[in-house]
Amino acid sequence: MKTNYRQELKDARRIVVKVGTSTLTHENGRMNFTRMDRLAMTLSELMNEEKEIILVSSGSIGVGMGKFNLKKRPAGMGMKQALAAVGQCELMNIYSRLFATYNQTVAQMLLTKPDINDEVRKINVLNTFKNLLDLGVIPIVNENDTVSVDEIKSLMMFGDNDTLSAVVTRLVEADLLIILSDIDGLYDSNPNENKECHLISVVETIDDSIRNCAGKSGSKRGTGGMITKLDAAEIATGAGANMVIANGADPAIIQRILSGEETGTLFVRKPRNKN
Repeated sequence: MKTNYRQELKDARRIVVKVGTSTLTHENGRMNFTRMDRLAMTLSELMNEEKEIILVSSGSIGVGMGKFNLKKRPAGMGMKQALAAVGQCELMNIYSRLFATYNQTVAQMLLTKPDINDEVRKINVLNTFKNLLDLGVIPIVNENDTVSVDEIKSLMMFGDNDTLSAVVTRLVEADLLIILSDIDGLYDSNPNENKECHLISVVETIDDSIRNCAGKSGSKRGTGGMITKLDAAEIATGAGANMVIANGADPAIIQRILSGEETGTLFVRKPRNKN
């Protein structure tokens, strides 16, 4: 009999949700307030159900682009940093107002690799997460894009928020990571090229055959693709958390995932190391 891994998701208590730029913005780069409000309402309802929620949110550069009506992501690092600085301020302002509508408090956490790799800094970050969750606050996490320069980028940055969300999942020992994207999940071939492709419901092992299913993807407003999501899945599942990739067009899909409904692609967790 096939194991019903989906039922386990009903018991997830500490949940990391990652939303990409394509989920938060329209094609023109402007913010999708309807979708952001739906996200805030859904996560607030989970908080009312005594779940612990951490939101990893992309979008600072994309929102910055929208503020200045830029149609193409800039190549220069300095301009990206400037757009991130403007966009992050705007993003958190909107999140704060939306979540307040549902009587929820949020906090901003901007991270870089040294915050996780250095033992003392990692303990400080973990303590901050713990205390925020104890207070019933939703931490909103993003990379600290404004401190990165070309020479130190590889040392400072995670590279994308898919990876960051998986690292946060491992750090806080979350039960589940949900990545909301502009695709329904992992297909057995590129859905843009093969109309006969099929959505893969459950992945128990990430091997070469699974990696071969991941083609080039990601929108012009974001940086991630399916490859980065598979990398995130390896980190999260290896740390003992389940992970689901699903379409974020309607953030209420999170409730469907947690009800055990077969939606998106579920990557099955490995047994958590007790040591």
